[in-house]
Amino acid sequence: QVQLVESGGGSVQAGDSLRLACAASRRTFSSAAMSWFRQAPGKEREFVAAISWSGGSTEYLISVKGRFTISRDNAKNSVYLQMNSLKPEDTAVYYCAAVVQKIVPAYLTFSRPGEYDTWGQGTQVTVSS
Repeated sequence: QVQLVESGGGSVQAGDSLRLACAASRRTFSSAAMSWFRQAPGKEREFVAAISWSGGSTEYLISVKGRFTISRDNAKNSVYLQMNSLKPEDTAVYYCAAVVQKIVPAYLTFSRPGEYDTWGQGTQVTVSS
């Protein structure tokens, strides 16, 4: 069973940057489409960014496009979320997710929570104004 462990969250000021990392426990990660979601208090889980298992395709929430960058290093079984120009509305618990239990084309990304079968425990990001 693949496990995902997020790290890199913290408390920052508006305009600052953070880099989140998600480490997978097994090499099967290299053929898994990955994403980042977030959930603020009292709100539903929200898609943030996704990357295909080849790394060649990415997809972003409109409000983070141009500020956030998703990337992956299959040799390190890791996916990253570089977050720049952070805003208070980015405050949430950020979750890493993977499509592990089905074979998907190398170029596909997924943006709906129900499409993912493996989730990390989350890391808190707090942005103050």
